[in-house]
Amino acid sequence: MTVDVTETISHTVHPAFQLVRQHHVAALDILVSEYKHKVTNAVHYHLATEHDENVFLVAFRTQPMDSKGEAHILEHTALCGSEKFPVRDPFFLMIRRSLNTFMNAFTAADWTAYPFATQNKKDFQNLLAVYLDAAFAANLNPLDFAQEGIRIELENGEPVYKGVVFNEMKGAMSSPSDQLYHQLAHHLFPKTTYHYNSGGDPKDIPDLTYQELVDFYKSHYHPSNAIFMTFGNESAYDLQEKFETLALSKFEKGQTLSSVHEQRLAAPIEVTETYAVDAEDLNDKTYHVMSWLLPESSDTKLRLGLRLAEGILLEDSASPLRHYLETCGYAQSTGPILGLDDSNFEMTFYVGVQGSNAEHAETFKNGVLNILQDVASKPVDPVLIDAILHQIELHQREIGGDGTPYGLSLILNGLGSAIHHNDPIEVWDVDATIEKVKEELKDPMWISNLIKTHLIDNPHRVQMTLIPDASKSAKEAEAEKARLAEIGANLTEEQRQEIIRQTEALNERQATPDNLDLLPKVGLEDIPAELAIVQGQLREIICNGLDTPLNLYHAGTNGIYYQQVLIQIPDNIVQSPYFNLLSILMGEVGAGEYGYLELQQLQTAVSGGLGMGASLRSKVDNKGQISAWLTLTTKSLTDKLDTIQLLKLAFEQLRFDEKDRIIELLQQRKTRWASRLSGSGHSYAMQIASRNMSALAQRDYNTTGLGALNWLGELVAKIEKDQAAYDDLISQLKAIHRALLLAPKQFLLVCEEHHSERLIEEIQTVWDKLAIDQTPVALKSVEFSPSDRDEAWLIQANVQFCASAYPAVDVSHPDAPPLMALAGYLRNGFLHSAIREKGGAYGGGASYDGNACAFRFYSYRDPRLAETFDDFEASVEWLLNTEQKPHQLEEAILGLVSGMDKPGSPAGEAITACYALLHGRTPAFRKMLRERLLKVTLEDLKRVAKTYLIAQKPTKAVVAPVAKKETLQQMGFDIKQVN
Repeated sequence: MTVDVTETISHTVHPAFQLVRQHHVAALDILVSEYKHKVTNAVHYHLATEHDENVFLVAFRTQPMDSKGEAHILEHTALCGSEKFPVRDPFFLMIRRSLNTFMNAFTAADWTAYPFATQNKKDFQNLLAVYLDAAFAANLNPLDFAQEGIRIELENGEPVYKGVVFNEMKGAMSSPSDQLYHQLAHHLFPKTTYHYNSGGDPKDIPDLTYQELVDFYKSHYHPSNAIFMTFGNESAYDLQEKFETLALSKFEKGQTLSSVHEQRLAAPIEVTETYAVDAEDLNDKTYHVMSWLLPESSDTKLRLGLRLAEGILLEDSASPLRHYLETCGYAQSTGPILGLDDSNFEMTFYVGVQGSNAEHAETFKNGVLNILQDVASKPVDPVLIDAILHQIELHQREIGGDGTPYGLSLILNGLGSAIHHNDPIEVWDVDATIEKVKEELKDPMWISNLIKTHLIDNPHRVQMTLIPDASKSAKEAEAEKARLAEIGANLTEEQRQEIIRQTEALNERQATPDNLDLLPKVGLEDIPAELAIVQGQLREIICNGLDTPLNLYHAGTNGIYYQQVLIQIPDNIVQSPYFNLLSILMGEVGAGEYGYLELQQLQTAVSGGLGMGASLRSKVDNKGQISAWLTLTTKSLTDKLDTIQLLKLAFEQLRFDEKDRIIELLQQRKTRWASRLSGSGHSYAMQIASRNMSALAQRDYNTTGLGALNWLGELVAKIEKDQAAYDDLISQLKAIHRALLLAPKQFLLVCEEHHSERLIEEIQTVWDKLAIDQTPVALKSVEFSPSDRDEAWLIQANVQFCASAYPAVDVSHPDAPPLMALAGYLRNGFLHSAIREKGGAYGGGASYDGNACAFRFYSYRDPRLAETFDDFEASVEWLLNTEQKPHQLEEAILGLVSGMDKPGSPAGEAITACYALLHGRTPAFRKMLRERLLKVTLEDLKRVAKTYLIAQKPTKAVVAPVAKKETLQQMGFDIKQVN
C-alpha cells in the first residue's frame, strides 16, 4: 500500500463531500475512495496511487431517444467556449498550451465523458479548470453548433449540408461493421436509448435543432447526473476543493437519470437488412449474426460466469463455437462483433460470421444452436475453466498505459458500472467475485446451465442477415440530394438571406483571433530538463552454441514477465510480401507434435498469447536502408515458465502441413483487413503519397498497402483452386522461416528483479539448441512496378482522405527537428481552422515522418478534394507571407515534447527502450533530438519550408468513394481500386 498517499486521504475529507467507503485493490495496489457531494449527490471515485501521471474524467449519463446526434454534437460544442473561458476553441487551444499525455472527449451509447491526463502539476490544474467550466458552464454558441453539428450553406445558390459531426458520422457509417452494429441494435433494443445511434445517423442529424441541443444540455449536464473519476497522486481533498469552487457550488440538487429495462421479446426474431457496397460482385459479402439480450450487468457473479462461458465458447480456435465459425465452410471469417458485451445497462451476447451469402442464414442459425446445445448438455472440462480464469487473472494484473494512459484505462473499465448505478470497485477488484464463482463451479454443470438459460432458452434473440446492396450508396446520396433540392425549392428570399447571414457570421467568427490571455498555459520553462529513458542490462546466453545478447529490464510488472526473441531480418525477406503472411501463421497453426487446436489450448492455459511481428525503422542516417527486426512475443504470470518453451516450439517447429487451417487464416486476414479500411483512410493516403521517399516507405506501400490487400485476395483465390500455387506459397514460407531461424538473434526479458535469474536460466535452457532444416530453398522475388504518379484509391466510403507528401531528410539530419515543429505549427496555426472548422472535415494536419523521410499533409473524413489540396499549399504561404507570433512556435514544440515524454506501462517503456537501441536510436541520440527541437526558431521553420516544400513538387494521394472516380480522373489522378 502507498502509505503516504492513502493516509492523507483516509483522514481528510473535503467538507462539501462525504466519504462513502474506501477499498484497497491488492492486485493493482490502488486505494479506491468513493465520495458523494452533499448538495448535488455527484459521485467521485478517486484511485490513489504514486503514479505521477494524474488522470481526470467527468462523465454524464446521456440517453438520447433519437438518432439526431445531440449527445455527440453536444460533446463537440461544449468544448467550444465556456463562461470563464469565452474563446472559440478552448479544447484545441489547450492541447497546444499543455504538456498533456491525453486529452479527448467520448460519446458512448449512454454516457458522455471528458477525460485528460498529464504528468505536470501546473498543467493538471490548468486543464481541470478548463474542463470543469466546459462541462458545467458551456456557452453553446449557435454558430459553434452550426460548425460542429449541422448547418445549411448555399453553394452556387443551392443548399448543401455542412458540419464536422455530420461528416464524421458519414465516414463512420460507411464502415460495414458500424452499419451492422447499429442495424442490429435497432432490433435488439426495441424501446430504450440503445435503439438509437448516439453518435448520430447522417440521415437524421439534419433534423436536430439548436434548441434541442440546449435542452439536452440542461437536462443531462448537471452534477446530480455526473460522475467524477480521478487517478494519481493528487489528493482527493485538493481535487474536491477545485470541483466545489470551480463548478459544484453553483448548483442545487437536480435530476439523476437511471437506465431502464428493455422491453423483452416474446420469441426470437429473424430480420434481413442491407448495407452499402460499391462493387459489382456481391458474392461472399453477407454478414450473419445472432444476438441475445441478457440480464443487468450489475450482477457481478453472473457477469463473470458469462465471461467464463464466453471463454469456453470463443477464447481461441480450439473453443467449440469459434472453431465452428472459423471452419463452417460458408463464411470467410468470424464477424466483427463477437462475444459478451457487458458495457451497457443490460448485457448482450453476439455470434457472427462475415464473407458469406444470404442463403446460409438457416445453416448458420442451426449450426450455432447445435454447438450451444452440445456444450450445455455436459459438464465443462475443469482444465478449460482454469485456463480462462488464468486469462482473467493475467488481464487483471497487467499494468497498461502504452496507448491510453494506465489510469484512464482503469477508469474507463469501471465507468460503465458507475454510470448504471452499480459498483465499479467490483470491476477493479475481481478477487471476491472470482471466489464466489469458484463456489458455483463446484457444480460441474454451472457454466453449462448458464449457456442453456441465457442463450438457448432465452427468447430475446435477434438473428440478422446483412446483405450487400450495390445501389444503396447511390440511393442515399440521391435521397440527400432530393431533400436538399426540396429545401432549396421552398426557401423564401428571407430564409436565403438568413442562411447567407449565418454563413458570413460563422466565417467571421472562425476568422476572429481568440484572446489567448483568457486561457491558462504551460511554457517551455515547464518542460522537464531530462528525457526519462529506462536503462536495462546487457546479459548473454548461449543460443545454438553462440554467445547471444539478452536485454534485461527490471520493472514493476505486478507478477507478469514479458519475453521476446528479436531476429535480424535479411533485406530480401523484409521486401517479400510473403514475409507478412508468415506472421499470421505463427501460434495459429500447429507446431511440432501439436496440431493447431492443441497449441491454441496450450497458449490459453499458460500464456497471454504468442505473437510474431516486425519492428521496422528507417536507418537513422540513411533513408535507403531499413533497420528490421522480427519480434516473437509472449507474456505470462511468473509461475508459468512453460510459456518460454511454448514460444520456441511455436516458431522453431511451425508446421506447414495444415492446409485447410492456413487457407482459413489467410482468408480471415483478407476479410478483416478489407472491412477496416474506412477507419484508416488517412493513413493509407499518407502511405501512398510518400511511397517513394524512403526504402521503408516503398516497402510498406508494396507489402502492407491497399495494393497488397488486392494481392492477398488474388493469392487466396488462387491457392484455394490450384494445388501448385498452394505448394509454391508453402515453399516460399518455408524458405523465409529457415532464413529467420538462421539469422542473428537477441533476447528481451522484462520482469521484476527477484524473478530475473530464474527466468534467464529458463530462456538459456530452452534456446540452447535450435532445430534448423538446412535444405536450401530459393526465395522467390516479387517484382513491384514503381510509379511516381499521383494516385487515388477507391474504397467503400462516403467521404475522402487526402494527402500530399514532400521528400525530406532522415531523422539524424539537423533539419529533422525543424520539420517536426513545422508540422505542428502549420496544423495549429492554419490547417485545423481551414480543413476542420471551415472545410468540415473531421480532422487534418501535417507531420514529418522519420521512417518515410517525408513531410506529409493529410485530411480525415473530408467532404472536399481540390479545396483541401489548396489549403495544404496555402498553409505554407501563410507561414512565409503573414506575420507570425512567438507563442505559436512554443505551442508546436510543447506538443512534440509532451509526446516524447509521454509515459508508457512499466513493461512498455522497457520494450520501447530496447527497440530504440536496436534501431540505433540510442539514449544520446534521443536526447540530442529533443535538445535540437527545443532550440528550433521561427527562422528555422521558414528555412525548411522554403527548402523542402516551396522548392519541391509534392506527390498527392486520395482514398475516396467509388462515386468520386470521374472527379479524380479529371484532377489527374491515376485511379486504382480495392477489389
